[in-house]
Amino acid sequence: MRQFKRSNRLGEQILRDISQIFLLDFSMKSPDLVTFTHVKLTDDLRYATIYYSCLGNEDKQKAVVEYLQREKKQIRHAVGKNLHTRFIPEFTFKFDPSIAEGIKIEKLLNEVKIDTDE
Repeated sequence: MRQFKRSNRLGEQILRDISQIFLLDFSMKSPDLVTFTHVKLTDDLRYATIYYSCLGNEDKQKAVVEYLQREKKQIRHAVGKNLHTRFIPEFTFKFDPSIAEGIKIEKLLNEVKIDTDE
């Protein structure tokens, strides 16, 4: 029995490829810094949900969403060049708030630490 599912391995490859391709080809046009956090791929390898994070206010986040939706086909095509599969998965981008929440929690912990030090 295999230890890892093919969808997990392919998801990791897509994450590596999309991060590198986005940095080299798409980041100059992007309205803000985008970090891809993880990829969830269906077992039939047809659909990939790509989670991303970006810092900034809501206007910048909306601009990033619009940019990713506009460039979805080009990003999918660029990533598909490196995949050795019969089908290139359809991409869906979803915002991952975990990085922003982590920063918020860290700020709160630092405030508590400063209050206890005084």
